[in-house]
Amino acid sequence: MEYRQRWGLSIPEWRVMAILGDAGAMTQRDLTKRTLMDKVAVNRACKVLEERGLAQRTPNEQDGRSHLLDLTAEGRAMHAEIMPIALEMEAKLFEGFSPDELELLRTLLHRSRERAEELTGDELS
Repeated sequence: MEYRQRWGLSIPEWRVMAILGDAGAMTQRDLTKRTLMDKVAVNRACKVLEERGLAQRTPNEQDGRSHLLDLTAEGRAMHAEIMPIALEMEAKLFEGFSPDELELLRTLLHRSRERAEELTGDELS
């Protein structure tokens, strides 16, 4: 994978960076939900990003028990370098799809994600 070879990032690390780069600072719990990865994978990815100086934690003023993770200037620069390549890869992947097919795919993925979240919530209860 190009992320590993060129930037030394695993796929989970890139997923976390991509979310933070697009959405801004968030808690690890929110990252777990947004990336659809388990807590351990998110925690590991966050630790690596922090160790490399690509992300940093700050206290969450809305919740004194958690921290917000955000990209550093170096992390934002790397995100800006990678994102056009990721978008180009996405465009190639869906090249043969019609607009209607892409809309259907988005709808189905959204529905399956909502259902996965419901099932996860059911398991925690």
